[in-house]
Amino acid sequence: MPEPAALPPALLLVRHAPADHGGRLTGRRDVPACLPPDAALDAIRRAIAGARIVASPARRCRETAAALAGGVDVPVDARLWEQDFGTHEGVPFADLPDLGPMSRVALAAHRYPGGESFLDMAARVAEPLSEFAAEVRNGARIAVIAHAGTVRAALALALGDPADALGFEVAPLSVTRLTCWPGGLSVACVNWSPE
Repeated sequence: MPEPAALPPALLLVRHAPADHGGRLTGRRDVPACLPPDAALDAIRRAIAGARIVASPARRCRETAAALAGGVDVPVDARLWEQDFGTHEGVPFADLPDLGPMSRVALAAHRYPGGESFLDMAARVAEPLSEFAAEVRNGARIAVIAHAGTVRAALALALGDPADALGFEVAPLSVTRLTCWPGGLSVACVNWSPE
């Protein structure tokens, strides 16, 4: 859907379609997307119409991006990968250790053995997201197809606090819109879905 001229420019973030994860934790595991029927993607296509699409290199993101772009391969940015859960990657959800009650601050700082914390991931993703936001401020229209963690990292940039960003659930195939002001970002919309 075209934007009215009065709206400030926005960076668009789309979480990939549901992952075919087989009931296992999937951060860096490269699993396919479970794409809906093609017509079900039309509303998201309209929401990102005219945008340059860039994706995480994860298969589920590339497949989602290609479906949204009409089968065309889109450029990938390796910095957009999901959080690395280290030795927990591929562990069945039912077998994951219970971390117990944790504040969002503690959860953001929790580093998985052999992996990274959300703080690590948010710092890694801040660079490309800041670059994209600067391009948007200069007139570009960009849609990033990535992961829930990537979207939360973008929300962390807007909020100024990674721990607060962990309070957001990010649904598959949802759109988050961050307004790109000269002084930073603000949250215009989170989790928009055509359903």
